[in-house]
Amino acid sequence: MKIKFGKIRKSFVYVFGGSVLTEDFLLKNMRFIAIVLVIVFVFIGHRYTVLQKMSEIEKLQRELKDAKYEALSISADLTKASRLTEIEKMIEKEGLELKISNEPVYRIQSK
Repeated sequence: MKIKFGKIRKSFVYVFGGSVLTEDFLLKNMRFIAIVLVIVFVFIGHRYTVLQKMSEIEKLQRELKDAKYEALSISADLTKASRLTEIEKMIEKEGLELKISNEPVYRIQSK
């Protein structure tokens, strides 16, 4: 099968020369072609916005994961610091003269 460069050249000039736009087929279907182009542009724009939103969601999920880890870490530190032995160590370290009472707590109720 031989390729005829003359035929390819003529069709190239026909398409890019603008004479294809004067064809009855294109003129009759110009509305359809315009609608298809609009739909293509809408889909491209929609895909772009979806990709941006997905990127933002991933970023926010990473931030949420970091915040949860930080909250868990702070909670663990607070739990450790509020233990009785830790409080006793802090009292001794500061030199306060506080003692733990061996007597039970009395509740005063008003009548």
